[in-house]
Amino acid sequence: MTQDSNLFLSVGKQVKDEYGRILGNITSLAVNPNGRIRSVYIEQGNSSLIKHPVESLKVDGSEVILLSEIKMETANLCDVIPLLWRKDQALKELVDKKKISPEVYEDLHNNFDGALNQLKSEAQALIERLNKETAKCTQEIKELNYALVHLEIEHEIGKIDEQSYQTALSTVQECLKRVNIEKSDLEAMKNKLSNILLGETTPQTETKEETAKKSTAQKTPSPSLPEPPVVVYVKELGESGI
Repeated sequence: MTQDSNLFLSVGKQVKDEYGRILGNITSLAVNPNGRIRSVYIEQGNSSLIKHPVESLKVDGSEVILLSEIKMETANLCDVIPLLWRKDQALKELVDKKKISPEVYEDLHNNFDGALNQLKSEAQALIERLNKETAKCTQEIKELNYALVHLEIEHEIGKIDEQSYQTALSTVQECLKRVNIEKSDLEAMKNKLSNILLGETTPQTETKEETAKKSTAQKTPSPSLPEPPVVVYVKELGESGI
């Protein structure tokens, strides 16, 4: 069954995010004349419909999952930026080997350079968004921990019965687990994107000549130092020592 067929059957079903939070229900679909789904409308509990591109949804068995937009954007930039760097480096090698003319090199290099600068600007803006989302997670973790403490206090003094306490405790702990996972994901995405912008892709952009030089340097043994001389001390023995 195709993804489109699954989505047609998913109208009216709940939609969750990647961390298990319930976001709402699929209410309608935007379909092309050829029958392909373009977008999905999700009712988010406050009677408002939010339109999402079909690429951001995944049908996993009976569940419909809305993929993280910021995670998809980060993954795309982490793929495209190093690819453009490698292409620009390959272009430089071609002109050095005189396989293309300097004029063609300059034209294509300027195109690559302009595209890279645009992507870097997008990456910087995305890092700022990641920072803001991480800060939201940090604040949510703080609030959930306070909620947990207050729950424990009220239970301890007998204001909350055991069954209600266990139900509430399980809910708060599950929320803490989800938001901690989300925060870890956001931090990992930010670090990966930051490292790419800092140029930590040396193994991918390293030229063949540089690789060969490093390989030769590793194989060439360093000159060995002469062994230190051995000094033997001999004690003369007189007749009294016999």
